[in-house]
Amino acid sequence: MKVLVVEDGVKLASLLRRGLRSEGVAADVAVKGEDALWMAGSTEYDAIILDVMLPGIDGFETCRRLREDGVWAPVLMLTARDAIKDRVAGLDGGADDYMTKPFSFVELLARLRALARRGPIERPPVLE
Repeated sequence: MKVLVVEDGVKLASLLRRGLRSEGVAADVAVKGEDALWMAGSTEYDAIILDVMLPGIDGFETCRRLREDGVWAPVLMLTARDAIKDRVAGLDGGADDYMTKPFSFVELLARLRALARRGPIERPPVLE
C-alpha cells in the first residue's frame, strides 16, 4: 500500500511515516495542501491521510480540489477539529473517512486497510 500523509506538524508527520513504514506501508509526506495536490496528481496513492488545519489552502479545500482534479484515492481526514459541522464538511467535501486527534494508531491502520479494501471506485464519465 502507498499512502500520502498531508500533515504540517513535522513531528506528527514523521511519527506517522515511521509507523506506517514499520507496517510495510510506503508513505510520502506533504506539509501543505498545494504540495499534496501536486504529489497526488503525479503519483497514484492507495489512500491519503489529510489534516484539515494546513498552511495555505486547508484540508477541506485540498480535498475538494483533489476530487475536481480527478484524484479518487480514498481520503481519511485526521484532524483536531471534532465538531459535527467539521466532520460533515469533510465528508461532504469528498473525504471517505474522518478521524479526530488524539487517535489510536492501530485504529488508523484498520481504517486505512478498510479504505484500501474498497478498491478503486468507478466514476461516471463527465459529458461536456
